[in-house]
Amino acid sequence: MSWRAPWLRERLLLLSLALWDLVVVWAMYGSIYRLRLGHTPGVTLALLVLVLLWLGGSYLLGLYTQQRRGWASWQRTAQLALLVLAVFVAQAWLAGIADSGTRLRSFLLPLLSAIALGSGLGHQALAALRPELEAVVLLCTAAERPILQAELASLPTTRQQQITFVEEHEDPEVLAGLPRRGLNVAISDQARIPDAHLERFITLRPLGARVSSLVDWAERSLQRVPPELLSERWLLAADGFSLQPGRWSWRVKRFFDVLGASSLLLITSPLVLMAGLAIWLEDRGPIFYSQIRSGLYGDPVRIWKLRSMRVDAEASGLQWAQKQDPRITRCGAWLRSLRIDELPQLWAVLRGDLSLIGPRPERPELELELEQAIPHYRVRHWIRPGLSGWAQVNYRYGNSVADSRIKLSYDLYYLRNAGILLDLLILLKTIRLVLRAQGAQPQQ
Repeated sequence: MSWRAPWLRERLLLLSLALWDLVVVWAMYGSIYRLRLGHTPGVTLALLVLVLLWLGGSYLLGLYTQQRRGWASWQRTAQLALLVLAVFVAQAWLAGIADSGTRLRSFLLPLLSAIALGSGLGHQALAALRPELEAVVLLCTAAERPILQAELASLPTTRQQQITFVEEHEDPEVLAGLPRRGLNVAISDQARIPDAHLERFITLRPLGARVSSLVDWAERSLQRVPPELLSERWLLAADGFSLQPGRWSWRVKRFFDVLGASSLLLITSPLVLMAGLAIWLEDRGPIFYSQIRSGLYGDPVRIWKLRSMRVDAEASGLQWAQKQDPRITRCGAWLRSLRIDELPQLWAVLRGDLSLIGPRPERPELELELEQAIPHYRVRHWIRPGLSGWAQVNYRYGNSVADSRIKLSYDLYYLRNAGILLDLLILLKTIRLVLRAQGAQPQQ
């Protein structure tokens, strides 16, 4: 079975930006060091710290996760340079370095200016390599067309495409004005292909047209799979879905789950103790609370979290979370913003009920409604649920059936493409969300 990584192909250009910055920082440090002191420094602790600050800051500011051009990109680069400068100035002041002012003027300011200029120019050049619009033909059913139109309307302007919709019974003349080279054709598994359309697509293939399924196109363009595009036959025959119990990849993932969960429990235990004390001091209520969630294959599992809501939060029954939810305590709002309330679930990871990365487990009471409203909802149970997932790092905190449908589309993407590298990407995006205190509550 071929290795699936559409998320990596989508990010090759963005990864090249990080590699460019690494080269720029390294080269500028060595060049200015040699101009000022007359020799090459080699690998020093200061260089490693500078590389970590620049690449880490670029990631946190979104320079490696979104394509920005023009003033927006230069503005973020300038912000990063000032941030790195502030860190080094603060370090020199705390260390009591006597000639810190001289070092600042003669070395640090020229160095950061050169790095910012080189990095900014590289980002502009690499971003320009990607065309503004991609010509795409979507052959779909009449029922799929409004779904696809709604999905495309949600794309950011940097990922817009020149879309031509063709329904299975539509006049083939609609294809006459299409470009003859570099065309992408995506065909629904549920649509019938008329002979006239088939002939046109076959003649385009030798000219470089790429023909794929509608699901594959959704993975590349949307980074998720709307559940309405899937058929039962496709689910049984499609490649991917390789992360299953008993396989080598499943055992490797479990090894990292145990290693990661035990390490995090050890590191964060003082934080959990302080958070527990804060919860008890606020209202003298219980520190933890537990819920039954749906685990692998829908089997019930019990999870524990630090309590972030009032003790009587569900006295009137189960309800969706809300923006500025009045049931959340003052301490709970802080815990949720930093995801500290999730830390006790690491015990469920050690037990094997959860994974560090996977679809978030839902409450069985809510799933009864979701299974009726969303097609193929139970497919998300084919893999062990996790503390963070592809849906959590790409979509806001959900509080409706519509939100759950979109999150399922991300979960379906993860199920088909799960692997160690994708888990690492989700982990990095989770760290960025925690540091930014994002996604802690619904948007509306």
